[in-house]
Amino acid sequence: MIRFNVPPYTGREMENMKKAVESMHICGDGEFTRKCSEFIEGVTGTSKCLLTTSCTHALEMAALLCNIREGDEVILPSYTFVSTADAFVLRGAKVVFVDIRPDTMNIDETLIEAAITEKTRAISVVHYAGVSCEMDAIMDIARRYNLMVVEDAAQAIMCTYKGRQLGTIGDFGCYSFHETKNFSMGEGGALLIREPEYIEKAEILREKGTDRSKYYRGQVDKYRWQNFGSSYLPSDINAAYLYTQFEVADAINNARIARWNQYYELLLPLAKAGKIELPFIPEGCVHNGHMFYIKTKDMEERADLIDFMKEKDILTVFHYIPLHSAPAGLKFGRFHGEDRYTTRESERLLRLPMFYQLTEEQTAYIAGCVKEFYGA
Repeated sequence: MIRFNVPPYTGREMENMKKAVESMHICGDGEFTRKCSEFIEGVTGTSKCLLTTSCTHALEMAALLCNIREGDEVILPSYTFVSTADAFVLRGAKVVFVDIRPDTMNIDETLIEAAITEKTRAISVVHYAGVSCEMDAIMDIARRYNLMVVEDAAQAIMCTYKGRQLGTIGDFGCYSFHETKNFSMGEGGALLIREPEYIEKAEILREKGTDRSKYYRGQVDKYRWQNFGSSYLPSDINAAYLYTQFEVADAINNARIARWNQYYELLLPLAKAGKIELPFIPEGCVHNGHMFYIKTKDMEERADLIDFMKEKDILTVFHYIPLHSAPAGLKFGRFHGEDRYTTRESERLLRLPMFYQLTEEQTAYIAGCVKEFYGA
């Protein structure tokens, strides 16, 4: 069976984890936590990166730093993982869903402004499959209406928009290092902070409301409870696992992009024949090979293709169920405007296996089975 996902593994993870254990500092903010944060800061140019226990927690921290309060509204796409909405719902906000673009599956930037009310405080964008939203237009809207922007860049590390790293354009960016992502620590994430004025607030929030980060740096002689907070720090053992992959980050990225390009070339004849649709990468966007999907004619055809691929020992999956149609979405949010594409496109999308260890031969076999299904 060709699995849909295999967590990334370089073979040296245990070596770094052993170093973390032997350092006698296995809780948060050890040597490997620092190395991971410095790597991300170096790649992205962000003012500060704070490693977290998950992208979910990075999003929750972003909502707190945006000062989201009960009764506020936050605009986001419905086609996303629940954490994008949960972060703001936990603060008492109402989430306002707008439709997506059918070409990228990202929020339609042309529909955001009409969804803004006097209660709107933030826009949360999702860079689906590591392909950027139209950030110039979105940031222009945010500036004109004095709104915060949170980038859910869970899938988008080492991706760019017009030369800028995703996660660094909005006020806050959030990465995921879940086992399904390009780089993994099992569960984990990172918060990227654009403006230095938020760094100390974020450190206090992440350290249970204390200024312990300043204490560790020798800036204070004792740490004290300064504000509300929680424990968002991952173990340094987890960070050691992650850093092993950062050491060969380009190799991992290049391998995934090579398989992505192979899928695209092999399946392009089917797309030209009108049998399927392939991913679209807008000009000025650079992705990271995180995901390869196709779009079938409809949900029934997708179900048949999933069954066919399973018979060929290949696991393929669909993705998000739109949040606005879920029980919690109906309770905590509303859909502004018409759902022209969110539901329809989500019902056609099918993800093919994509992971670091996927071979050229496996990719060719998978694409060949898709072609066989369509009689090509």
